[in-house]
Amino acid sequence: MNNVYLLLGSNLDNRENMIRQAVEEIAAKVGTICQSSSVYESEPWGFKAEKSFLNQVVKVETGLGAVELLDKILQIEERLGRRRELNTEGYFSRTIDIDILFYNDEIIQGDRLQIPHPHIPQRMFTLLPLCELNGSLIHPVYNKSLEDLRAECPDRNLVVIFNS
Repeated sequence: MNNVYLLLGSNLDNRENMIRQAVEEIAAKVGTICQSSSVYESEPWGFKAEKSFLNQVVKVETGLGAVELLDKILQIEERLGRRRELNTEGYFSRTIDIDILFYNDEIIQGDRLQIPHPHIPQRMFTLLPLCELNGSLIHPVYNKSLEDLRAECPDRNLVVIFNS
């Protein structure tokens, strides 16, 4: 079995419901969810939007290969209303976004897939829920713990635990 960490994010429609539906779809189509972080709220990263994002990290055990996992995730996003549109900054609001953060401790550099996710060290909204689940996890590219990366993270946007 493969251990993967996925980041879920939503800032359109009913954000809580989108995260919940994504978790249900992942459990049904990808693998067993072993851990789930709290849900965090943060301002959009890299663009301006009317609504802030809700984010959650889940750890999943899956028998899927990395590219097969990506394909399943893209199908889930599409089923939940994800539309891939770009603005001038390259980022946009979305009903759901699911990023593969880690796939075991593998480093994958392909046209369709980069693992670990290249922006982990720059995004506090990713590092906080990751650290909640496993702060001692070593990033295979930087050879530093997630807690160390969090302490060095240049992102100073406010990220708070979401209370509905």
